Amino acid sequence: MTAIRPLVAGNWKMNGLTAQLAELQALQDRLAGHPVEADVLICPPATLLAQARWASRGSEIALGGQDCHPLQSGAHTGDISAEILKDAGATAVIVGHSERRTDHGETDAVVRAKAEAAHRAGLIAIICVGETEQERRDGKTLDIVKRQLRGSVPAESSATNTVIAYEPVWAIGSGLTPTPEDVAEVHGFIRAELVQLLGAREAGRLRILYGGSVKPANAKELLSVKDVNGALVGGASLKAGDFDEILSVYRGGKAA
Repeated sequence: MTAIRPLVAGNWKMNGLTAQLAELQALQDRLAGHPVEADVLICPPATLLAQARWASRGSEIALGGQDCHPLQSGAHTGDISAEILKDAGATAVIVGHSERRTDHGETDAVVRAKAEAAHRAGLIAIICVGETEQERRDGKTLDIVKRQLRGSVPAESSATNTVIAYEPVWAIGSGLTPTPEDVAEVHGFIRAELVQLLGAREAGRLRILYGGSVKPANAKELLSVKDVNGALVGGASLKAGDFDEILSVYRGGKAA
């Protein structure tokens, strides 16, 4: 497997008014003085995306959306297309987050269509997979992840247009995290499945992120696990200091 440049993405979810952009500026200032050897992405609410584009100009911070509609345009009140996100300054979009799958009943087929829309618009699709607490208790983790990967990842996916994020649903926002051994098992399984889906070359280059209560206290341990190529961070991305502390794992060349 070739060296993979890590990605640390912050998902602000349904948080952030205009004042929150001060945290983006603070993060920009921290990174300017102490750069990291990783790509950095912030996914603010769609209402802040265009303003964030200006607030982060000149920095290494990229911006993304939190969801997109499968279609390019049309009579879909309240929805946002991948093309609109790109026009507002996004370079990536999260699709299939467990909160979308649960709260909005999104199926693997819907997630796949949204990932295809992201590719169509020239955005990186960050495709989320992960099991619930009951599914883990029932020993179905790998079965669920396999089903979601095979149903959600478009055939034309590559290391340049797709990222996979493993987010155990039971760990998101709960403060609970799997053991490093559990994470290594699932990430290794995802890598092997990607070989089957996309071929060894693309699978060996594609980034697999870990998400689920990633915070400064556990970032070093989690990001050092084999086949973990970065993180999808929720609440800890809302404060520049916390997010920068997570990013600091990649100061000095690699997760140590």
